[in-house]
Amino acid sequence: MVKKGLFVKMIAKPGKEAEVEAFLNSGLALVNEEPLTVTWYAIKFDDSTFGIFDTFDSDEGRDAHLNGKVAAALMANAAELLLEGPTIEKIGIITVKPAEAKAESSVA
Repeated sequence: MVKKGLFVKMIAKPGKEAEVEAFLNSGLALVNEEPLTVTWYAIKFDDSTFGIFDTFDSDEGRDAHLNGKVAAALMANAAELLLEGPTIEKIGIITVKPAEAKAESSVA
């Protein structure tokens, strides 16, 4: 069960909003290579404020993610894309409603 998480908040520089969104979209391919990352969400609060929320079963997975390719790419591009460095918060997960398998449709 997931017990650990990360919440990252980013504010795009004016005119860089589309690039931040494209960067986040490209991050999914890198995260898919991380076996210890349980879930990863790229989110958008408004036109210039973005975030990442991801979950892990343990500190091992969270630490591997923080030392992985997405984090490295984010830090390498932060000065160009963001008003200030991203805020990265380690969080604990209290409880989870797991995704359920979708029921097969009987409609032909």
